[in-house]
Amino acid sequence: MTLPRLTCLAAKFALLSLLVPAALVLAQTAPATPAATAGAPAPGQDATAPTIRVEANEVNLIFTVTDKKGHFITGLHAPDFGLLDDGRKPEAVLHFTQQTNLPLRVGIMLDTSSSIRQRFKFEQDSAVEFLLQILHRNDRAFVEGFDIETDLAQGFTNNVDLLSQGVSKLRPGGGTAMFDALYKTCHDQMLTLREENSVRKALILVSDGDDNYSHALESDAIKECQRAETIVYTISTDVSPTKGKGDDVLRTIAEATGGQAFYPTRIEDVAVGFHNIEEELRSQYSLEYRPADFKPDGAFRTIYLQPNDRRYTVRARKGYFAPKAP
Repeated sequence: MTLPRLTCLAAKFALLSLLVPAALVLAQTAPATPAATAGAPAPGQDATAPTIRVEANEVNLIFTVTDKKGHFITGLHAPDFGLLDDGRKPEAVLHFTQQTNLPLRVGIMLDTSSSIRQRFKFEQDSAVEFLLQILHRNDRAFVEGFDIETDLAQGFTNNVDLLSQGVSKLRPGGGTAMFDALYKTCHDQMLTLREENSVRKALILVSDGDDNYSHALESDAIKECQRAETIVYTISTDVSPTKGKGDDVLRTIAEATGGQAFYPTRIEDVAVGFHNIEEELRSQYSLEYRPADFKPDGAFRTIYLQPNDRRYTVRARKGYFAPKAP
């Protein structure tokens, strides 16, 4: 889902007039240090991980900041940003955390259709190495393959050996129903997560982006990811000199959910895409706020987060679906 562009000068001034007070709200309400629950950590809980509880009328926005060369920018503070939720400045900013270490809930989705048969071994090896590097004690991951159906090879676990075995069990063959797989995965794995505290939810989708079997539309899959508040990173396996429609699809999915698309020039470089995602996950900010004029009506609410320093770019999801009242 894309947001309408502001094309006229008057609209730009109007937006700036909203962003300035929104930045002041960030400056005035954000705590000086990341908020964490007092007391000793529960058994099995990482002592360095903050505990943040998010209510139904609160939003936890995970985002990344880069410079014009794509380098990650860390060390920024709440007053360095202007925020609009559905066109309004937030009622209050509750927490702001730099280089957040909120627990990860990450899924690896490997395209197992026949179109990637020759490239599949590189995907498997790169996925296992990624899991070895990224998972900490409080993190959990799952692994699945997809062609015309999804194959959950290993459900959520912190055990890298089980995840590695799950990756090894996957075999390529069949057509490609990528939109169906993405919709089903966000619905079954991410939307159903019941976490007492805040977590970061991300999917890594490895595919050539071509879909020839789905019943769901691209927009359906994106909306379900947004409902599940899940960032999608995509890694293209199309290394042909001319880029096709599939690469555009992968970019659209990633940008709509706050992720990024990666395009290796050699299949051996799929590992580089995984490494770049690992680096990004370790360079994220977490901003928790309470929207103004919030209604639990299930409607889509847009998010516009802008750095005050125009040398930087923010990568964040475009919005979210408000929960419906019981």
